[in-house]
Amino acid sequence: MSKRDYYEVLGVNRNADQKEIKKAYRRLAQKYHPDRNPNDKQAEKVFREVSEAHEILSVKEKRKAYDKFGHSGIDGSQSQTSNNNFNTGFSDIFGDVFGDIFGDNNNTPKKGSDLRYSLNIKLEEAIYGTKLNINLKKLVKCNRCNGNRSEPGYKNKYCHSCKGVGQIRMHQGFFSIQQTCHNCNGNGEIIEKYCSECNGEGRINHKKKLSIKIPQGVDNGDRIRIIGEGEGGINGGPSGDLYVQISIKPHKFFTREGKNLYCELPINFVDAALGGILEVPTLEGNKVLLKIPAETQTGKQFRIKGKGVKSLRSIYPGDLMCKVIIETPINLNKTQKELLRKFKKSLSFDQKYF
Repeated sequence: MSKRDYYEVLGVNRNADQKEIKKAYRRLAQKYHPDRNPNDKQAEKVFREVSEAHEILSVKEKRKAYDKFGHSGIDGSQSQTSNNNFNTGFSDIFGDVFGDIFGDNNNTPKKGSDLRYSLNIKLEEAIYGTKLNINLKKLVKCNRCNGNRSEPGYKNKYCHSCKGVGQIRMHQGFFSIQQTCHNCNGNGEIIEKYCSECNGEGRINHKKKLSIKIPQGVDNGDRIRIIGEGEGGINGGPSGDLYVQISIKPHKFFTREGKNLYCELPINFVDAALGGILEVPTLEGNKVLLKIPAETQTGKQFRIKGKGVKSLRSIYPGDLMCKVIIETPINLNKTQKELLRKFKKSLSFDQKYF
């Protein structure tokens, strides 16, 4: 007697996702459960069909084998379902636990590893953004075998030991333990001849020059994610991502704290005492005028609004903070020294500092 199509049993289409399959199973299992339908042989039969269909379609490897080979691809690989689905529940639980221990199907598509790259940039590049080229070494999909590890022209053989699933269930009482198939090493298929380019790895080492766009306003420690530029996936899985870690080189004149820029502005003692107008360089390359009031003391800080940084998190720029450092004159000539002595005599020393 032929078996009903599992999708038909659950009432879902072949493109149904796991959420739809689980929802259909729960609805039908509650409806036809033996506890709700005592002494009803037909309900018991339907419940067994529903449980069996769910056990196959809820496991990615089994569903793949069923879609490819039909019932012949999974017969004998599933556990038997009892009247009260006690075994089914424990089978799923312990299958998941021991599946993690003994390994998944080696033929399952897996995402490639993420890569990390440290990039040291100039302060100007961080503030205004730029494009930089980097050189990467990573694993990519082998073009000769298209990542399936088999030499072109040779067909993989169907593994009869695991029915193409890549795993074998071992039953012991109420428990069901899932183990990797030793005949095909968990591939579900037996590779007749490995690819001569990648030696059956499915991936090869590759050097790539990549252009990185540095957005305006990045700061020390920021990470830029570039989707799909990590290592190539396994068995047709997607590539991982590349994470570029930003560090900023020290600047000879400016330092940065958040959105503000800081600098030390050396001035002579005459401008500090009398006041004046000073030219202050900016990171943009131009100069702005800063008015210094009379009797300015060393260490005094002045703010120039809007000459700081636009960060990634704000469209409004910070400020440029200028700290005045009064320089002591050196290499004075005879005339200058005499003038300073006269100036010193004119000062009042009534103020005591100690």
